[in-house]
Amino acid sequence: MVTPSLAGPDQRSPAQGIWHGRTINRQSPPCKQSETVLQRQAEPCRKLSEPTPAHAEPILNFPLQQPGLALAPASPQFIDRYNASDQGQPGAARELADGLRATAASVSPKYFYDALGSQLFEAITHLDEYYPTRTEAGIFDAAHGHMAAALAGAGITCPCLIDLGAGSCSKAMRLIPHLQPRQYVPVDISVDFLRDAAEQVQNTFPELAIVGVGMDFSAGLLLPPQVQDHDRVFFYPGSSIGNFSPDQALAFLQRIADPAQGAARGLLLGIDLVKDKATLEAAYDDALGVTAAFNKNLLRHVNMLLGADFDPHQWRHIALFNEAQSRIEMHLEARCGLTVHWPEGERRFGMGERIHTESSYKYTLDSMSALLRQAGFSQIKPWTDPKDWFAVFWASV
Repeated sequence: MVTPSLAGPDQRSPAQGIWHGRTINRQSPPCKQSETVLQRQAEPCRKLSEPTPAHAEPILNFPLQQPGLALAPASPQFIDRYNASDQGQPGAARELADGLRATAASVSPKYFYDALGSQLFEAITHLDEYYPTRTEAGIFDAAHGHMAAALAGAGITCPCLIDLGAGSCSKAMRLIPHLQPRQYVPVDISVDFLRDAAEQVQNTFPELAIVGVGMDFSAGLLLPPQVQDHDRVFFYPGSSIGNFSPDQALAFLQRIADPAQGAARGLLLGIDLVKDKATLEAAYDDALGVTAAFNKNLLRHVNMLLGADFDPHQWRHIALFNEAQSRIEMHLEARCGLTVHWPEGERRFGMGERIHTESSYKYTLDSMSALLRQAGFSQIKPWTDPKDWFAVFWASV
């Protein structure tokens, strides 16, 4: 049984997807009717001790073990398969140079996540304007019993929980007591940040087997042999699936469902739902400028990986909602004409020219249900918040 230590007690992440040009009635999806969560029900797969509400926040943040009561946790295993923060990484340098040389310059959003970028994004999740993290957390808190029941209904009792783009691992920590995983596998491209987060999970759940994997999972889902292949449940919260293009999103979901790659039994997936333009744009352009700093920090990371000479002060953060594509776009706009150099090349930018750094597609319940079915999933079940701003989907293979 996985229980928190007696201590008292939200990648974006790599990855863009929606059906272009479709108008969908969100009130009557063709899949199972979405459920606005009003109560907790359904026992988790094994009886466990839940922290009381008063103790919940320390479990997610700073577990303070009571002397004589807590087990001394083992250290989690950690496998560093790919570290995008290593200077001179050939694949990263080629990808960055190709993106900067393109007619419409772009940099993949996975390069937001060096150590500082991960910390800045963690700060973003606490901003008033950034609703996704707290809205999704509310769904987890209210629907964890339903989620455990969905796994049990698929014959999954003690899953291997694979957390893609785990970041601080705080989202998984809300569900671990209820899903009772046999093994927890946080996966992230930001290796040092993930190491610290995995240690915190181990301190909170001393008896839980943890294997941290530092890798770029957008490039493939073949996991190391230390990761159990029995009853794998992939956990991809936070609407990061929206960072993929529609075709990329489908291919990514197909990889998860493919027995030769992801070997999943099921998927818990967070998506951001279509809503008014003002709310969406504010979430990506906050008044304090934290998101602007997060976007500009990407240039520092590019400098380190590519040996480039970007000056972040010469660039302006831009966030806008592209209604035709149903996506938020983030760009960096040159404040003046300038030339950026790196060892193998250079790029001239005119004043006002932009680098596209992120797309975040916004879904409807219908479009995501259709995408999951096309990828090979079944038994699709969404839960939403009362405002229908966000959804968490369960889909089995």
